[in-house]
Amino acid sequence: MCGIVGYIGRRKAVPILLDGLKRLEYRGYDSAGLAVVDGAGRLQIRRAKGKLHNLEEVLRVEPAEGLFGIGHTRWATHGRPTEENAHPHRGARGDVVVVHNGIIENYLELRQQLEAEGHRFLSETDTEVIAHLIERNYDGSLEEAVRRTVRRLRGVFALGVISRHEPQKIVAVRSGPPAVIGLGDGEYFLASDVPAILAHTRDMIFLGDGDIAVLTPEGVTLTDFDGAPVKREVSHILWDPIMAEKGGYKHFMLKEIFEQPRAVRDTLIGRLSQESGRIYLGEIDISREELASFEHIKIVACGTSWHAALAGKFMIEQLARVPVEVDYSSEFRYRNPILGPKDLTVLISQSGETADTLAALREVKRRGGRTIAICNVVGSMLAREADGTLMTHAGPEIGVASTKAFTAQLTALFLLAMRLGQVRGLLDEAHSRRLVDELLHIPAKLEAVLSNDAQYEELAPRLARARDFLFLGRGIHYPIALEGALKLKEISYIHAEGYPAGEMKHGPNALIDENLPVVVLATHDASQESLLRYEKTLSNIQEVKARGGLVVALAVEGDEEIAEQAPHVIYIPPAHELLLPILEIVPLQLLAYHIAVRLGCDVDQPRNLAKSVTVE
Repeated sequence: MCGIVGYIGRRKAVPILLDGLKRLEYRGYDSAGLAVVDGAGRLQIRRAKGKLHNLEEVLRVEPAEGLFGIGHTRWATHGRPTEENAHPHRGARGDVVVVHNGIIENYLELRQQLEAEGHRFLSETDTEVIAHLIERNYDGSLEEAVRRTVRRLRGVFALGVISRHEPQKIVAVRSGPPAVIGLGDGEYFLASDVPAILAHTRDMIFLGDGDIAVLTPEGVTLTDFDGAPVKREVSHILWDPIMAEKGGYKHFMLKEIFEQPRAVRDTLIGRLSQESGRIYLGEIDISREELASFEHIKIVACGTSWHAALAGKFMIEQLARVPVEVDYSSEFRYRNPILGPKDLTVLISQSGETADTLAALREVKRRGGRTIAICNVVGSMLAREADGTLMTHAGPEIGVASTKAFTAQLTALFLLAMRLGQVRGLLDEAHSRRLVDELLHIPAKLEAVLSNDAQYEELAPRLARARDFLFLGRGIHYPIALEGALKLKEISYIHAEGYPAGEMKHGPNALIDENLPVVVLATHDASQESLLRYEKTLSNIQEVKARGGLVVALAVEGDEEIAEQAPHVIYIPPAHELLLPILEIVPLQLLAYHIAVRLGCDVDQPRNLAKSVTVE
């Protein structure tokens, strides 16, 4: 889950590497470092514990210059977050330098072999083993030394490698975690993620598993681990570089919360007809007939994406009447899942590089199953390996706590549910048009929700004193209660739990006292089932009040009854029951944000977390 960046070209490397690391710091911020080779062939390494500004201070005191180099920002897996464990790491003679994202599972075995040969290690990391092996295998060709080394590694890894013996050359490797090559005019870039190099080029090559890239001022060559040539398509990225900046907001997270109306609009563009109500999802690359034939659907995801999947279960089962099973990616392949020829598996990941979700995809494919990826990154491994894709168009999401990617995933799942309902003959034209009309109004309703930001800021001082929270919801609102609790615990470090409101009597009531805020999702539409759930939820509010709990209720505009029962009410515009979650989550995101800011927490880079979980 670390970030890698590299540059080779005519410009000074250090400013470009630092800029790339700033854009990758969401992937890890325990330590940072870079290595460049100067015109005299001297290898210069600068490293620092902690966030990137510490490395910048090191460079201010002890500058480094070169026309090519590599950099790294770390999320610690092997070894404590210290300067000694910071990347880049060098071999025994100091000729080879490596940056690494991933985990080497057999590093202890390799380290013991190298130590028996007289190698001395200076860090606790698995990465240092790679540098020693490459240096030992070097016989005049850096790429060949890398090739010999990676054949001995077990685990997942993306690498950037340079040597003082081979000026103007960077070797990059992918075996699991993401790696992308940027193509410029006489200059080339390496990064773990697109935003790191988007200010310099929009033409990217996404490396596949088993690829080795060699970057020189003359161009980029690709081979596999055996040396055979590899061809990868060049992707032209349409994201505006400004989209990856804060744009005047205090934090990336706040900016991304306010980008949700656009993210939803962009995810809808070209995929529906307001006139006919038809949904068009040609990119899923599964025929209408096959789509209609599936008898079971499995949705597999992690974290926030799992909460979207759980909401998607309600959408698909209601609109398409297909049974849906939702799994955590990290558990899926370890339980020997039952997969049949009439099963469709939908895999959700913002980055498209989540290790557990990729492993689940490969398990499904190994068993002959059909797959659709819901993903936010064009060219990601998940998008490339799935049978079909349903891209969300949220744009780059930098804040570690996911916001706009979640609402875009909910939007994509609603589109998929409608498409399944249509191909199965369960949604006629009139019903489809009504749903499409509801869907098209969601971005404007999101803007209305966002216009009340001051309300959450006012609530924050009262709620920030609590050390525990409870979030309650029924039906499709229960996954949103889970997501609201996750957002709060991620960025404020306050313990929070999401719970089905109907389960209060089965344990959670014991927790309620005057120190426990209880956030209750009490929204509804005009349908009979929704109104019934609403009445039951009002009873839950009474249970909380009777025990002294502080109630914060989320309700639809015009609901006067709720105001009589809850001391704090947050209103959102009315919407179809299945679309209310897209509106509900925004107040919960803003509430978590303002509480975290009140507590002085680093909302963009919460402790112990990283944006893309590319290792198990």
